[in-house]
Amino acid sequence: MDEGVSVPLTFVKRTRIHATAAKVFAFHERLDALQLLSPPWQNVTILQPPKSLAVGTRVVLRAAVGPFRQTIVAEHVAYEAGKSFTDRMVSGPFAFWQHHHVVEPDGNDAAFLDDRVEYVLPLGVLGRVFGAAIARRELTRLFDFRHDVTRRECEAAANVADLTQRDA
Repeated sequence: MDEGVSVPLTFVKRTRIHATAAKVFAFHERLDALQLLSPPWQNVTILQPPKSLAVGTRVVLRAAVGPFRQTIVAEHVAYEAGKSFTDRMVSGPFAFWQHHHVVEPDGNDAAFLDDRVEYVLPLGVLGRVFGAAIARRELTRLFDFRHDVTRRECEAAANVADLTQRDA
């Protein structure tokens, strides 16, 4: 096999959110976070939601992959409370998939959300040649959605907290 094919492709998305890093990280720890972050066009069924972001916790999904439905299993492989967590695909449509989430403070009332995905497409050279542009487009669409949802949820919560503090 060509060594260049097994070298992961990388996708990165960074968004500044007007909420504390603690609030942004807490959003990801919510039991309904994965459901909220699943775009409607992906037709995903969450068979086993994560109970936490702790190392060893697994998530099982059923999703449309092209014309087929496939079970996807991911496991959390790293966790730093309030700062980051990483999940890796155990089984699913990619030859390799690892997703690192980082929340970084930006002053006292804002944070950066960084998502970094390293992935290897299936089918070796053919997958890379014919699938790289499609994968990049779909990842952009997915993470634009996820970051918009996270921003809206966290900024709305921050605004409610600000109003409550002003009224007290």
